[in-house]
Amino acid sequence: MRTWGALGWGTFGPGLVLLAAVSLPRAAQAQWHATVGAQSKDLAKQALAFLPNEIWIHAGDSVTWSFQTDEIHTVTFLTAGQVRPPFAVGCPGFATSPATFDGTTCVTTAAQVKGASFTVTFPNPGNFKLVCLVHETMTGVVHVLDASATLPYDQAFYDREAARHQQALLTDDLAMPGMDEWQSYGDHDGDHDGDRDGYRGYKAESPGGPQVTAGIGEINATPGGAQTLSVMRFSRGTITVHVGDTVAWSNSDPITPHTITFGTEPTNLLAPSANVTTGADGALHATIHSPSDNVSSGFLMAAPQERIGLAQAPPGVTRFEVTFTHTGVYPYICALHDTLGMKGEVIVVP
Repeated sequence: MRTWGALGWGTFGPGLVLLAAVSLPRAAQAQWHATVGAQSKDLAKQALAFLPNEIWIHAGDSVTWSFQTDEIHTVTFLTAGQVRPPFAVGCPGFATSPATFDGTTCVTTAAQVKGASFTVTFPNPGNFKLVCLVHETMTGVVHVLDASATLPYDQAFYDREAARHQQALLTDDLAMPGMDEWQSYGDHDGDHDGDRDGYRGYKAESPGGPQVTAGIGEINATPGGAQTLSVMRFSRGTITVHVGDTVAWSNSDPITPHTITFGTEPTNLLAPSANVTTGADGALHATIHSPSDNVSSGFLMAAPQERIGLAQAPPGVTRFEVTFTHTGVYPYICALHDTLGMKGEVIVVP
């Protein structure tokens, strides 16, 4: 995990540590604003972050979060000690905007995308953790102070911090592992289809056979919480192989799951399709005979990181291999992020 400090204090400024630098008068029932997520123009880079992810307000104030991405997120406040629920279930159920959170009853949105907003009023002092139920390392905190306390920052400061965090995330240049020679391609025609050659690609062949990286990412942190940058692209949008070759996909994102899905999307995206087997090293494997075959890897994702006192987690399922027995063009997608342009194609020649 890298901290924001590793990116350079010049990016964010020292404001978050100098709490005494600004003293603001009390405003009655003030309305504050923040954003949820950020994305590059081609949708490939997704900042899984609350921007900013730390806010100081008065009891009785409200905060409105505006959703900014095509990737889904939630705004969620759980009660102390509450087990994190699935985003599709809520906590349980979902609140309507405006909502009130006093620490005794959880509040959450359903999964939302760009254009939505959600307002929460905080009647009582306290420090309340903000989470996204879709992304486990997307967190923040709202510090609710007594009405008589002075606040360290104003809305203009939070707007600047949000812009700085967004820029730092989206301009961070990640390199997919195991590649010999890199060049950026991007979305040249603006149609978010992966441009066949992919968001990033390489010229030299990797040892051990054809390799494709299915997404990369990194976790960053501020004192207020965790944030993630995820690149929703395959390293080679189009790859040409020979009959009998096996292509291996691997997920290098520490948080975000991906799928390798050929043909019709299955009802259950989480589990591998019935024609997928597991090898001795834990990698999944399938054989495809025709472009009409339906094969899906299920979720490829890293295992959760353990902490002292928690049970040991098994290794994550992060690799998927497919052997191609006949010539043809085999389009595939990440069934979770194809609307963001995460698509690919395997061309099999004699």
